[in-house]
This record gives sequence, structure tokens and C-alpha cells, in this order.
Amino acid sequence: MGVLVVGSVIPNFEAPILSSNNLHTFSICVPNTSSTKLKFLRHTCSESLSSMASPLQVNASKGNEETSSSGIIGANDLLIVGPGILGRLVANMWRQEHQKCEIVGQTVTADHHEELLNLGIVPYLKTTKLTRKYPFVIFCAPPTQTSDYPGDVREAASYWNGEGSFLFTSSSAPYDCYNNGYCHEDSPVVPIGRSPRTDVLLKAEKEVIASGGCVLRLAGLYKSDKGAHVYWLEKGTVDARPDHILNFIHYEDAASLAVAILKKQLRCQIFLGCDNHPLSRQEVMDIVEKSGKFSKKFGGFTGKNDPLGKKLDNSKTRKEIGWEPKYQSYAHFLGISE
Repeated sequence: MGVLVVGSVIPNFEAPILSSNNLHTFSICVPNTSSTKLKFLRHTCSESLSSMASPLQVNASKGNEETSSSGIIGANDLLIVGPGILGRLVANMWRQEHQKCEIVGQTVTADHHEELLNLGIVPYLKTTKLTRKYPFVIFCAPPTQTSDYPGDVREAASYWNGEGSFLFTSSSAPYDCYNNGYCHEDSPVVPIGRSPRTDVLLKAEKEVIASGGCVLRLAGLYKSDKGAHVYWLEKGTVDARPDHILNFIHYEDAASLAVAILKKQLRCQIFLGCDNHPLSRQEVMDIVEKSGKFSKKFGGFTGKNDPLGKKLDNSKTRKEIGWEPKYQSYAHFLGISE
């Protein structure tokens, strides 16, 4: 059985906008030693491709060739397009529930293929045309590495066999609210043509819904060493207004929500991922300071006239999916009482 993972998650801190992750896949449930895993894959490659090249060499050399169409697709096999931070967490959680499945990851470059192999994810280059279809596909690649993001999403949808689930991880950026007001799953979105940033996301989402897949709009992703707080600490002083409202979801929670949605095998729905604890920029950095877990000191926000934000509420998603976050708020993650 296998899972296909494509790409890496869309960066979505809402603010700041910074100016403004073919080899036929195999069962990789083998002992957790890199040498054993690689030896098994090399042996299988030699049988399938009459070559002693390693998986990395095969992927790098195949260019635009197609993968083998032989083999049996398992009921829980997963394709991940963009196996970055979020995609890898999804793969790990999926593997815990489907130990004999096959997980495949599609990447733009081969830079992290060895890491993916060590995590039990069989890597493919984006230039390699897949001829197999998968029951579960998740697309979490950002729009920054392509000139045709909707086209990439459409291609990923073509690798879905129509069973299981197809899920696209989008951003909460398209919600048309800039007055610190409330938004939920069905709130209005920015009209096409107003912003290139939201246009590309909305057009990609349209491709997903047309294919029968689902969309997960995520709030600002973070962990201890990645997120808006890290950027602001590096900058020291930020020319942005302190009262702009932000929304968050920890990477682990985003992954657990994505897996929960995949398991539901739903069609043509839009979900929202957030912790339901919106914070102003100033409140975020006050929590960071209070936690005592960061050595750098923040100088402050100096902006006055930039737009305000929005307050996200995903109560509908939680009820339908039966999901709750591990980290109920930014403060909870940092061990601070609210």
C-alpha cells in the first residue's frame, strides 16, 4: 500500500507578508536502518529498471520519463505533493495508522531525497510523470516555486484515482476581511482580480473542487523555530501596526487536521484550520517575551496605517471532522497561562 505526498505547505503567516519537498514505489515498511532501506530499494530498482543505480540516481536521471505502471496500489497508499514540514508530519501520522501503506513524495529538486527515504517516503522529481493513480493525495506545495500553480494542482488531481481523498492545503488569506472582524469557513473571499496573491490560491482551489477534492485553508503555521515570531525577532523592529489581528495553527495540529479530513473521504468541501485564539501582533510578542524561551529581544511595531486583520473561527470544521488541536493557543504552546 502507498501514500503519495506532493510538495510542501503554503507559507501563511497572514502577516508579515514577506516583501510580501521514475521510481516505481514499493512497500517501505522495513527495519528503520538507512542502509537496509536503501539496499532494499536498490535491489527492487535493479529488477524493475535493470539498473544498479540508487533511488536518488534513478529519480535524477529519469527527467521527463514515466514511472512504471506495474505494481498494485494499496487501499491506503498516499501521494504527497510537497513533502516539506507539513507533508512529512502528515506522512508520519498516516504511517502510524496504516503501517503497511506506501507513501510517495513529489519534489521540485532532489536536495532532500535521502532525508525522505530515511522517513519512509519514496521521492519522485516533479519532472517525472507518474502513471499510477493513488487513493489518497495531499497537495501541500507552496505557490512560490512554480509559474502555473493551478496547473500543478490540476496535475496532482490527475494522480488521484477518485477513491479515498484528495486534499489541497490552502491559506486563510483569501477571506475578504481587513477590519479585525470574524471569519468562518463560508465567509466571503476576495474577488478574483483584486490581488495576485489571493488569485493564485482561489484559482488553485477551483481546480480542487472541480476534481471532487477538498480544500483546507490554514491560518499562520508555526513551531518553536518557524513562524511570524521568529521573523519579527530577527528584524528587531517591524514597520507594521501592533493591533493587526493574526491567527495561528501549530504544524502538528495542521497535520492532524489534514489526516482527519483525508480519513473522512469527503468531496468538494472547504475547511478551515486554526486554533480559535486570534491574537494581535503585539499580543504575540508579549507572549514570546513572557515565555522566556527566546534569547533575542523584540524592539516593537512602529506601523500605524497598514490594514487590520481578521479573527478566524473554525467551529464548523471541528464539529464536522471531530477534531481538536493539541495546542489550543499560541500561549498554550509556549507554556503561558492566558
